[in-house]
Amino acid sequence: MSQDTSEQRRVHAILPYAREATGKKITQAHAYVLSGLIIAGLGIYHWFYEGWRENIIFAASITAALIAAMTFATRRLLMSVATVAAIVAMIVVAADVKRRYIEMVLHAYDVVFYLTSWATIRFLWVDHRVYLIAIAVSFALTALLARTLYSWDSTRISRTLSGGLLVIFSCLALWASHAKGERRNTLFYWDNLYLSSFYASWSETFETLMKGQLLEALKSQKKPLFTIPASCTPDEKPPHILLIHQESVVPPFHFPQLDYDRALDPFFKSFDGQVHKLRVETYGGASWLTEFSVLAGVSTYSFGGMRTFVQSLMQGKIHDTLPQALTRCGYDNSVFYPVPKDFVSNGRFYAAVGMPQIFDYKAQGATRFNERDKFYYANVLTQLEKHIATSNRPTFNFIITSATHLPYTYTYEPEVQVPGGGAGTDAEMNEYLRRLAMAKMDYDEFRAQLQKRFPNERFLIVQYGDHQPVATRIYLGFDKSYAAEDMKLDPDSPGFITYYSVDGVNYTPPPLPSVDALEVPYLGTLLLNEARLPLSPSFAERVRLLGLCEGRYYTCENKREILGFHRRLIDSGLVEAR
Repeated sequence: MSQDTSEQRRVHAILPYAREATGKKITQAHAYVLSGLIIAGLGIYHWFYEGWRENIIFAASITAALIAAMTFATRRLLMSVATVAAIVAMIVVAADVKRRYIEMVLHAYDVVFYLTSWATIRFLWVDHRVYLIAIAVSFALTALLARTLYSWDSTRISRTLSGGLLVIFSCLALWASHAKGERRNTLFYWDNLYLSSFYASWSETFETLMKGQLLEALKSQKKPLFTIPASCTPDEKPPHILLIHQESVVPPFHFPQLDYDRALDPFFKSFDGQVHKLRVETYGGASWLTEFSVLAGVSTYSFGGMRTFVQSLMQGKIHDTLPQALTRCGYDNSVFYPVPKDFVSNGRFYAAVGMPQIFDYKAQGATRFNERDKFYYANVLTQLEKHIATSNRPTFNFIITSATHLPYTYTYEPEVQVPGGGAGTDAEMNEYLRRLAMAKMDYDEFRAQLQKRFPNERFLIVQYGDHQPVATRIYLGFDKSYAAEDMKLDPDSPGFITYYSVDGVNYTPPPLPSVDALEVPYLGTLLLNEARLPLSPSFAERVRLLGLCEGRYYTCENKREILGFHRRLIDSGLVEAR
């Protein structure tokens, strides 16, 4: 009996070890080797595809911190390394697919957006079913991989070690985030930095989630909801409207130290002989921010850290826009765009806000992205002739110019003899002034052609400078080595002041508002007023706010009025803010 008991004790003593041994599918040595190979693969990817040194350190540190965090939670190195590697692969593939479709890489808010929007999931199921299935399968396989390796992985890493590494890599990521500099507006559009772009978007996504919505607004307000009129009936046939986005144009007289040909000055004057200031929300680039504010009638600043992506995030979510208001009033709307319509997802945005007819550089027969302004004007004149010959409907033409765009390090059309700056003028500013002189020549000829070709038609022309050129940075107190996105400007900075002008051909517009500077979200409302068109309730409210805030919007002293207006837009369904 004692012999049997002794044998049983021996069996019971070794049974736990036997079970553990039979459950170990991967030895520690093999697990460490596999982990090392996967880490090497991740290192190679970061080194070759995530840009410059500081950016590589930023992305690699976050990836390493994720591995350390998972190892701290599970104590299993191989399982943590393989799972994070699978997640990295999913991010890279998803970013590449997204860029192919909308010219923008993956943003962390995309995950929130797609997981919380059944309408979007239904859209993906109908139009992109293969990708939706692939995403679901990828998530399932990653979860299965993690679960399997949790059982098979024999490594048991000390939490002291993994926790210490988590702190070290997190601190290194914070340092690299600062060292690599401010994220550029174009990062999600032009660069293939898929992983670091995604990581960099975490903070603004968290900010948006804490705010509960994309658009800054009061939590509640008591004013009545806005409605959209079913139609618009002007008192008389309204004028054709030409909205000209003058790329990188600012009146040079804003900088008294400049010596230039004063014959340029009339280019900036309105029909009343006055120069009217426009306060925009970007400097030296990111024109789409200005376009959004003009067309949507909302400040991009009100979207916080997400403002760089307003056109892609808000596609189909902004209603009662400027083009939609014009459509109700009988207008046919067109865009003349100097680059591919997929650039920063602009084409989809234009169509969503009421301008489905897009003549991009290819449709216009352009051979470069910065044709002379007269090239685009000639295409507009051709389309006007076709339209007026066959239709009695007024037209709205949104024309985006490009010749005055940077860089200013080469002579644009050197055969054209136009004045630049006086003696001692900075070389970039001298080139900018040359291009500005050509822009004035082309506009003057365009206006003359409108008068000549269409003597019986009325035209309202509204021009605006979308932002200042980088050539002004030295006159704003910045070093010439600064890129536009390296410059930190307060919303009230003179670097955000450009201009708008209003003119008429066979048409006299009503008086313009008397304010020091008009902030860009009001420009669309001003255009409707200058065309003498009936205003919907939301645009009428913008007129009230324009007067109350003396032309200011985001910087209005009575900010609650603006935030209350945003709440009314959201509650009325005119802005879908999630």
